[in-house]
Amino acid sequence: MLAPLLLLWPMSIAITYLVAKSIANQPFDHALEDSVTVLAQQVKEVDGKVVARIGGTARDILRADDVDSVYFQISGPRGEIVDGDRDLPLPNPDDAERSGRVHFRTETLHGAPVRIAYAWVNLQPLLDASEEPRLALVQVAETLDKRAQLANEIIKGVILPQFIILPVILALVWFALSRGLSPLAQLQERIRARPPDDLSPIDSRQVPEEISPLVGSLNDMLARLAHTIDAQKRFIADAAHQMKTPLAGMRMQSELALRQVDPNEIHRSLEQLAKSSESATRLVNQLLALARAENQPHAGLALAPLDLAALARDVVQDWVQASFAHEIDLGYEVIGDPPEIAGSAMMLRELLSNLIDNALRYTPPGGSVTVRVRGTNIGQGNQALLEVEDTGPGIAPAERHHVFERFYRILGSSAPGSGLGLAIVREIAQQHGAEIEIFNNPRSTHKKFPGSLFRLTFPPTVMPDPDADRDRPFI
Repeated sequence: MLAPLLLLWPMSIAITYLVAKSIANQPFDHALEDSVTVLAQQVKEVDGKVVARIGGTARDILRADDVDSVYFQISGPRGEIVDGDRDLPLPNPDDAERSGRVHFRTETLHGAPVRIAYAWVNLQPLLDASEEPRLALVQVAETLDKRAQLANEIIKGVILPQFIILPVILALVWFALSRGLSPLAQLQERIRARPPDDLSPIDSRQVPEEISPLVGSLNDMLARLAHTIDAQKRFIADAAHQMKTPLAGMRMQSELALRQVDPNEIHRSLEQLAKSSESATRLVNQLLALARAENQPHAGLALAPLDLAALARDVVQDWVQASFAHEIDLGYEVIGDPPEIAGSAMMLRELLSNLIDNALRYTPPGGSVTVRVRGTNIGQGNQALLEVEDTGPGIAPAERHHVFERFYRILGSSAPGSGLGLAIVREIAQQHGAEIEIFNNPRSTHKKFPGSLFRLTFPPTVMPDPDADRDRPFI
C-alpha cells in the first residue's frame, strides 16, 4: 500500500495548491471590486468632459499597500486618460456591452503579473436605448504577492500535518497487515514443516475465518491426492507381484534350454519360453491399458459422437483370425436402430477387445461368441446396448461382482489370463457413464456351460420431440 500512497501524495499537494490559489484570490478580488466601485462613483461628465473627483487622501488610501503595488486608471469614451497610470493595459472593447459590472483579468505590467478589476461607467444613464451610450473605463490593478503569500500559508497549513499523518498511517497499516496476516504466515510455516508424505488434512480451526473455505478445498484436494497415491502404490505392488511369475518362468525356461543338448528338448523349452514371453507381453499391455484408463478422469476424457455399431463391427473383424485359432464361431448382430453415443473410440475399442478376448479364452472349442449392438427406448431417451455373449462355463452370481477387481481369478479356472481384462472394462465403462451387468446366456441350453452375457447400457441420448415443430407457430 506504500506505492499508491506515495503516488497520491504529490497529487494531493497539486490539488491543494490549486484550491489554495482559488481561496486566496477571493478576498483580494472583493477588495479590488470595492475599489473599482468607489472610483466609478467619482467619475462624472461636466460640460462634455470626463472628470474624476479623487482627492490626495483618496489616492493615498488607494495605493496604501506594504506588499503589493497598486495601480489605477480612468479613461474617457475616446480612450483618453483622465487620471491614473497611463501604462495600464486596456481590456477588450467588446466588454463594453456589459457595462455596470466589475470584471477581472490577469495581465503583465512592468514584467510582473497583476490582477486587474475593471468596469465601464455610463456617463449618460438617462439616454434612450436607441442612442449610443458614452462609457468611461475604471481599472484598478495590484500585483500578486499577497495572494501568493496567502496561498503558501494555506498549503503549509495543509501539507505540513501530512508529513506527520502519512508516517503514522503507514505505521498503522503495516501493523494491521502484519497482525492480520500472521495466521497465514503461521499456516505457511506449518505446511513447510510437513514431511513430503504427510497428506493429512490441515486443521481449519487455527486459520482465519476468511480463508476457511480455501483450507477446506485444499483438504479435499489432499484427500483425493492421498487416494490416488494409495491406488498407484497398490497398482505398482500388484503389478510387480504379477510380473514375477512370467519373468521367473522365462528365466527358468531359458536356463533349462541352455543346459539341454537334445534338439527336441531345446525346441520344447523355446516353445515354453515363447508362451511365457507372450503371457508377459499381454500382462504388460493390460497394465499399460489399465493405467491409461485410470489416469483419464471423466472431465479429461475427450468424448465425441460415435457410431457404436460401426465400431463394434470393426473390432469383431480384428478378432476373426483369433476365433479361428480357438475354433470358436465369432458372430456380430445389430438389432433395431441403435443411436449414436458420446464416447472415445480408442477407449471403447479397448473395452470391447477385452470382452471378446475374455469370451474367447473361456469358451471351449466348438462354442460361439456373439457381439450384439441394439437400441432401446426408455422414456423420452434412446439408449444403446452393447452385449458380448458366449457359451462358456458362465460366472456364478456370487463371483460377478469380484471379477471386475484387478488380478482377481476365479478358483478352478484353467484359462490363461492375468485378471486385468474386466478391470479395464469396468474403468472405461465408468468413464463413459455406462452400466455393466453380467447374466447367464439366455440362449444356452447346456447345463455344464450356461454361458455368460456381458451387457453395457450407455446413457440415453435425448431425442427431439416430434410434436415440438407441430406446435411451434409458423413465421
